[in-house]
Amino acid sequence: MSKLKLGLPKGSLQESTIKLFGKAGYKVSISARSYYPRINDPEMEAMLVRAQEMAVYVQNGALDAGLTGLDWIMEQKAEVVEVAELTYSKVSMRPVRWVVAVPEDSDIRSVADLQGKRISTELVNFTKEYLARRNIQAEVLFSWGATEVKPPHLADAIVEVTETGSSLRANNLRIVETLLESRTKLIANTASWQDPWKRQKLENLACLLQGAILAEEKVGLKMNVKKDDLSKVLAVLPALQSPTVSNMTDEEWVDVDTVIDERVVRDLIPELKRAGATGIVEYPLNKVIW
Repeated sequence: MSKLKLGLPKGSLQESTIKLFGKAGYKVSISARSYYPRINDPEMEAMLVRAQEMAVYVQNGALDAGLTGLDWIMEQKAEVVEVAELTYSKVSMRPVRWVVAVPEDSDIRSVADLQGKRISTELVNFTKEYLARRNIQAEVLFSWGATEVKPPHLADAIVEVTETGSSLRANNLRIVETLLESRTKLIANTASWQDPWKRQKLENLACLLQGAILAEEKVGLKMNVKKDDLSKVLAVLPALQSPTVSNMTDEEWVDVDTVIDERVVRDLIPELKRAGATGIVEYPLNKVIW
């Protein structure tokens, strides 16, 4: 049987990735101390790999494909095929940012002020190239972790990844500038992408993962509406596409079914009720496929 060797990110993205795969229909089970998760697809063979290293192993063919951030692809200068962009991160469905951060009382106000300074970061190569393009000479030091505690004694500034900025604020750091916005990517080895079976397998996986991400911020709404009130209900009802309107056994009523952004539901339901909708049911979605 053909197998697709897939790298799943170990560490900060691990939990959110497993949850996303579950919504996409792939049940991933991880045993304690094991780097080889079980997945309910006999044609897939998964391995846990740090996101920082993923692109290298995909590039050299140790893995057919994997999930990692644009940041680490750029850091490693990896030559891989980008199969799909997957906008999710550790705690949200938003991209992460790599930022320059300094102590609150620092004199550094812009990237230009990093001239001659010490910078601590995991993203060493990208940071050096970013500064070189701006003719800024600075000492860029690799950080093995706990980067937020390095300033001011071990570094003048840091280049660190953040989603919300809360960890930086907790360590009395302020953001000077965003250097890179990064999203998770499903990437493939170039030779694996040329294999028709593996390519089809990856395209199917990408379709389902993107559908699961799209569904994350959507909900379904069902309701019963008198035909006399239908135009009023449709006038206040946003939808990804035109709502589905179905006849009911009672000829005076129809069933309306639609998909909408979850953030608007709280304000929308009372409006629908006032417009004449009844029996309103909100339900979660696993996948939305276009």
